[in-house]
Amino acid sequence: LADGSSVHSKAVIITTGVNYRKLDSPGISDFTGAGIYYGAAMTEAHAFKGKQVYVVGGGNSAGQAAMYLSQFAKKVHILIRRNSLVHTMSSYLINQINGTPTITVQGFTEVKEARGNAKLQQLVLHNSQTDTLSDVAADGLFIFIGARPFTHWLHANVLKNERGFVETGQELARYPNYRKIWKLERQPFLLETCSPGIFAAGDVRAGAMNRVASAVGEGAMSIKYVHEYLAVS
Repeated sequence: LADGSSVHSKAVIITTGVNYRKLDSPGISDFTGAGIYYGAAMTEAHAFKGKQVYVVGGGNSAGQAAMYLSQFAKKVHILIRRNSLVHTMSSYLINQINGTPTITVQGFTEVKEARGNAKLQQLVLHNSQTDTLSDVAADGLFIFIGARPFTHWLHANVLKNERGFVETGQELARYPNYRKIWKLERQPFLLETCSPGIFAAGDVRAGAMNRVASAVGEGAMSIKYVHEYLAVS
């Protein structure tokens, strides 16, 4: 622990979640939860029916969010710093976006300021190519610029993917050093890491759905697997 003391346990469940990368432009923090959201498109989309929505980010999560939001919003604007999505998004998503008339992609664009009265109403956008500012009406801003899992404290015997998310269950077999760590005859439980008795649930886990409902479900499942682990240990 932080004070140097230790806790001994027969099982551990890792549920430390992630830290979404934040935009530090003026006004963003003022309207977070009031028109501005980090990675919450599916749960908030219904509130933006017929409205103007902006999505920041060029990865697959941003593309998936834009496609979902397009079912409700009047217009969805994807803001990216590059000139196109080609280098950061899967081609199938790019094709879907190009085929959706209510979605536009604005390259070389970033949010400089968020404005409003109690809730988001306007964004100030900067075009780095022309070095110009523009004020646009905005009802919603969804930010998908990446997330960092809280896993830096885990020892090497807990396998993580290239982004630092904890690997569990059958996915562990993809790693060459998995068998060097896992010594038991049985296979890992669904939410168990490569270290027997250590489990992971929620956003910190590789392959998680990044939704509150799924995190709660995984938390409940992990308790079940802990009981199974203790029964066979």
